[in-house]
Amino acid sequence: MTQEPTLGPALAILLVPALAALGLALVPAWRLAARLNVVASGLTLASAAWLAAAPPAPTPLLLVDDFNLYLVLLTAFVGFTTSLFSAGYVAHELEDGRLTPRSLRFYHAMFQAFMLAMLLALLANNLGLLWVAVEGATLTTVLMVSLYRTAAAIEAAWKYFILCGVGIALALFGTILMYLSAQPLLGGGAAAMTWTALLAVAPRIDPGVLDLAFVFLLVGYGTKVGLAPLNGWLPDAHAEGPTPISGVLSGLLLNVALYAVLRFKMLMGANGQVLPPGTLMAAMGLATLLLAAFMLHRRRDMKRFFAYSSIEHMGLMAFAFGIGGPVANFAGLLHMTLHSLTKSAIFFAVGHVAQAAGTQRMDRVTGLTASHPALGWALVAGVAAIAGLPPFGLFMSEFLLVTSAFATHLVPASLLALGLLVGFAALVARVQGMAFGPPMEGVRELRAPLAPLYAHLALVLVAGVWLPPPLAAWFQSVAGMLG
Repeated sequence: MTQEPTLGPALAILLVPALAALGLALVPAWRLAARLNVVASGLTLASAAWLAAAPPAPTPLLLVDDFNLYLVLLTAFVGFTTSLFSAGYVAHELEDGRLTPRSLRFYHAMFQAFMLAMLLALLANNLGLLWVAVEGATLTTVLMVSLYRTAAAIEAAWKYFILCGVGIALALFGTILMYLSAQPLLGGGAAAMTWTALLAVAPRIDPGVLDLAFVFLLVGYGTKVGLAPLNGWLPDAHAEGPTPISGVLSGLLLNVALYAVLRFKMLMGANGQVLPPGTLMAAMGLATLLLAAFMLHRRRDMKRFFAYSSIEHMGLMAFAFGIGGPVANFAGLLHMTLHSLTKSAIFFAVGHVAQAAGTQRMDRVTGLTASHPALGWALVAGVAAIAGLPPFGLFMSEFLLVTSAFATHLVPASLLALGLLVGFAALVARVQGMAFGPPMEGVRELRAPLAPLYAHLALVLVAGVWLPPPLAAWFQSVAGMLG
């Protein structure tokens, strides 16, 4: 990847959401704010494309490489499509009296602040800056989860704040340990907090301190990933917050936290004397997947149900990156991308369904393919994709992972296959009741566009049939970086 000295693209991708957040906080007209939110998200996506065309050389604060560049593009794209979905979604919420023009002003400003925090975390070349950005993403989403100001929403926001506060504190302690371990080699100051400098001296860092630091970092940032045992915040936050926020939480924020874990795993991999970091990561991932798969069968709330599905898939990714190797890492990267597109599409569909039916209870929603064919069949397609059925791309990523795991880790692979089958059964059982059967009475017609939903599903379908060679080469390059 050719790098240019200019920082223009990297600064643009951060300045656009920063200025948009400040500007939207001052716009009282919610319709105008919704349109400006779309424009700002579109400019962020354009800046991400510019960044891909002209990536800058690393600086002490910012880093662009193959790994974070593809995640920046994915984040900007999903942020843009979510802003399109959000514009129609909030109009319905305003009509129903669940939101007010004043709360929408706050919502749009926080949406851009959230995008800023995630993009800054992905581009950070400094451990401290990464931690601040992830904490900023936590605070903005806590505020948006409580947007409806109901007792359940406030309780979910507090639960999110407390559990993720514990996690981010553990991550801070791990960051401090990492800094202290690098000081004898790099001296005090910013150098000992810089990814590129740390990676260069990683083989000479005290392995005992690295082991301890990684445990704190894995558990700390793993809380944001949704890994067990500190994953209790995620279902509540998804169920009680606005649906666009559920989409970006599952589709983007979980990826950002996993990215942070993988960056530290790369540091560990550069030191041949440390304990294998992948073992703990794979164990946590497998435990998370099995827990979420069995919990799916007891869920009755649509958004809570698909939140547990997100936990299951983040466990799957953690397992993939934990066992490592070219095939498993490739499968993990592909799954990370396609899960973001699919799960955000599913939450778009769920948001439309909840507004049409007036409920999030799955047992009260039937016959969607008859009452709302375009929406009902899109939901069926989304569930088929997330369940790993062909020809959708998630089938390929899961197939690659399962075959790779069975070749080297027979018992964990068997448990992995069991978890996937249990989760598959829950998904099929729930979508059958919602999509088919007698149509509901008294449902509302939808005026919101379904284009973002169909765009995501189309990309996931294309990826299952054909993966562009440059994209495959990109994933192979990053898989090699991860070791």
